[in-house]
Amino acid sequence: MENKQIIYSFFWKFAERIGVQGIQLIVQILLARLLLPSDFGAIALITIFISVANVFVQTGFNTALIQDNDVTEDDYSSVFIVSFIVAFIIYIILFITAPYISVFYKIPVLKNVIRVLGTTLFFGAFNSIQIAHLSREMQFKKIFLGSIGAYIFSGIISIFLAFYKFGVWAIVAQQLISQIGVTIIYLFIVPWKPKLIFNILRIKKLFSFGSKMLISSLIDTIYNNVYGLVIGKYYSATDLGYYNRADQFPQVLVVNINSAIQSVILPVMSRIQNDSEKSKRMMRRAMLTSSYIVFPVMGGLAICAEPIIILLLTETWKPAIPLMQILCISYSFWPIHTANLQAISALGRSDVFLKLEIIKKVIGVTLLIISLPFGVKTMVFTKIISGVLSLIINSSPNKQLLNYDYKDQIKDLLPNIFITALMVLVVFISSRFLNISIISLIFEVFIGIISYVILSIITKNESFFYLLQYLNIKKKETL
Repeated sequence: MENKQIIYSFFWKFAERIGVQGIQLIVQILLARLLLPSDFGAIALITIFISVANVFVQTGFNTALIQDNDVTEDDYSSVFIVSFIVAFIIYIILFITAPYISVFYKIPVLKNVIRVLGTTLFFGAFNSIQIAHLSREMQFKKIFLGSIGAYIFSGIISIFLAFYKFGVWAIVAQQLISQIGVTIIYLFIVPWKPKLIFNILRIKKLFSFGSKMLISSLIDTIYNNVYGLVIGKYYSATDLGYYNRADQFPQVLVVNINSAIQSVILPVMSRIQNDSEKSKRMMRRAMLTSSYIVFPVMGGLAICAEPIIILLLTETWKPAIPLMQILCISYSFWPIHTANLQAISALGRSDVFLKLEIIKKVIGVTLLIISLPFGVKTMVFTKIISGVLSLIINSSPNKQLLNYDYKDQIKDLLPNIFITALMVLVVFISSRFLNISIISLIFEVFIGIISYVILSIITKNESFFYLLQYLNIKKKETL
C-alpha cells in the first residue's frame, strides 16, 4: 500500500510540474518568436533577484512543516505570519535597491519591473503554506489542478501582450498573474485558512530545523543563478538571453522531475526516518526510477538540440545550441543529487545538508571564477565538472546514514547509463541521414523511444519492469 501511495503521489506531483512547465515552455517558445534575446536576458536577471528573495519567504519553515511529525494548526498560522513579515521586509529592500540594480546592469527597465514582480513575494508567502498543508496530506492532485488553471490563464494573457508589443512586460504579466491565480485557486481547494495565532515556542522548534534548510536553499539558489548574474554583468543581456533559453529545455524536464521526487519522498521518508533499511530502499527506488527517465531525455535532448532550437525558436537563437548540449549533460546528475539530499533531509540531518551545500558551492564558484575569462561556453562546461564532484560529496554521508555510498549508487545506475548511451548512439547515427525538419525531429524522438524500450527489455532493466508492473496494477484498478 505504501509503494502505491508513493507512486500515485509522485504521478500527480510529476504531472503538476510537467503540466505547469509544459504550459510555460509553450508560452516561452511563442514569446521567443515575438520578443528579442535581450528581453529574455533582462527578465532572467530580474527573476534571479526574485528567486533569491523567495528563498527567505518560502523555504525553511515550509520544509520544516512537511518534515516535522507533530504539526498543529497553530504551526501553520504562526509560520504564515512570520513568512508574511519576511516578505514585507524583503520587498522593501528590493524596492529601495531596484534603481541601483538597474544602474549596475545598465538596463533602465529593471527598476520598475523589479518593483512590480517583487509583489509576488506576498502571494508566495501565502501559497507556500497551502502547498505545505497539501504535501503533508499527500494531496498532490489538488496541487496539480490549482497550478494548471492559473498557468494556462497567465500564459494566454502574456502571449496577447507580447503580440501587441509590450516587450518585457508580457513576461512580467505572466509571472505575476500566475502567482495570483494559484493563490486564489488554493483558497477554494485547501481546507486550511490563516488565523491570528502566533506561537513563538513552536516557531523556535521549527526554526531549529528550518533555518539550516533556509541557508542551504539560499546558497543553492544563489549558486544556481550566479551564472546568470555573471553573464549579465561581464558579457551582455543578449548573451544571457541565449544562456537562459538554452537552460530552459533541460531545466523544464529535470527540475520538475526533481521537484516531484522532493515533494513526495520528503513527507514519506520523514514518517519512516527511524527505519534505515526501509529509507535506503525508498531512496534507491527514487534514484533509479528518476534516472531511468532523466538520462535518456537529457541524452536525446542534447542530440536533438539543433533542430529543437532552430525549429521552435528560429535561427536567431542558434548560439544557444552548444550551451544547451552542455547543460543537458550537467542536468543528468540531478536525480542522483536529489535522492541523496532528500534522504539526508528526511532523516532530520539539516546540519549535514548545510555542510554539503557550503562545500559544493565553494568548489563551484572557484571553477566559475577560473573559467570567467574563457567565455560563456567554458563557464557552462564547468557545471559538468562541478556535477561530478557534487555527486561524490552528496552521497558521502549516506554511507553512514543508510549504508549506501556513491560506489554502490553508481553500480546500481550503470544499467541505466549503459542503455542510455546506446540509445544516444542510435539517435545520433540516424540524425546524420536526416535534414532539419519537424518530421525528422519527430522521427528521431520515435527512434529514441523505441530503441530505449527495446534495450530495456533485452537487458532486463530493473526500473523498466518496475514501472511496467506499476502501470499494470493501475490499469487493473481502473477496470
